[in-house]
Amino acid sequence: MNIKNICLGALALSMISGAAFAGALDSPDNMAPFYTDSSMKTMKPKDEFKTTFMSMPMEKQEAMKKECNDAAMSKPYAEFCANVQALGGAN
Repeated sequence: MNIKNICLGALALSMISGAAFAGALDSPDNMAPFYTDSSMKTMKPKDEFKTTFMSMPMEKQEAMKKECNDAAMSKPYAEFCANVQALGGAN
């Protein structure tokens, strides 16, 4: 096979399935409840953050904890992950 065709096929596949690789922290539906505004610039106070986090399904909590423990994933979400870590997010 031609290497160019293989590379183009891989690129097309990654573009089509890119949404499937999005993590829990990349989903606006998961993250919006933790912010006071729709632009998701202002984090809720820690007590409200804890209430919101604890009301989520355990699977989502674990996914968020896992991503916050990954340095590359957590960097863009430093403030959020600091709150998760404060809730015992380090495994």
